[in-house]
Amino acid sequence: MKLLSIQVGLPRTIGAADAADPMDREWTSGFIKEPILGSVEVTPTGLVGDGQSDLKKHGGPDKAINAYPAEYFSIWRDELGLEFSAGAFGENFTTEGALGSDVCIGDIYQVGGIVVQITQPRQPCWKLARRWRIKDLAARVEQTGRTGWYFRVLQIGAVEAPAELTLVERPHPQWTVEEANQIMHHRKTDWAAAAALAACPALSASWRTSLALRAELKTVAATSARLQGNG
Repeated sequence: MKLLSIQVGLPRTIGAADAADPMDREWTSGFIKEPILGSVEVTPTGLVGDGQSDLKKHGGPDKAINAYPAEYFSIWRDELGLEFSAGAFGENFTTEGALGSDVCIGDIYQVGGIVVQITQPRQPCWKLARRWRIKDLAARVEQTGRTGWYFRVLQIGAVEAPAELTLVERPHPQWTVEEANQIMHHRKTDWAAAAALAACPALSASWRTSLALRAELKTVAATSARLQGNG
């Protein structure tokens, strides 16, 4: 797998509070990220110069770096008629050479001077839809499984694109990102699968908690607020 591009961005407020069209109303997000040249320092919570507006839902050690495969851009272009390039999905790392079916929860990679580990698929929210003015885009990303994934940082340092992401260890080959997406978003009442995935120690804490509760209570949490937001 290759690291093609690195993007960072700090939260900004966009739109107007009194706009008639919900897509034009005020919203604050760190979603809009720009490619950077040269190396960037990486901390346990992400890239220097990057940030999120809602740290309860985004960011933190388990979601330090958001990665998205460039191979998906052409598929979205064909489906939506829009041109997508590095950073289009709010990702920090734009990658090439691996999809959700090729990588696993717990995979450890060396890239530049850092070591990272896949923790969970990315769960898109309504801000992705707002960015591209397509109301159901977050839901479509989730349903298609073209989500990308998050890394936690195991070794801090500096990284620069382009670079090779070298697989160091694959402790949980049964838990591909694709399989994790299937269990979370499609096989929602497969309580046994939810419990099994929740037991994966490399999985993010939020997903372990969510899936364990699902299996225990045999209920599925609503997702409409995350996917639809206020617009």
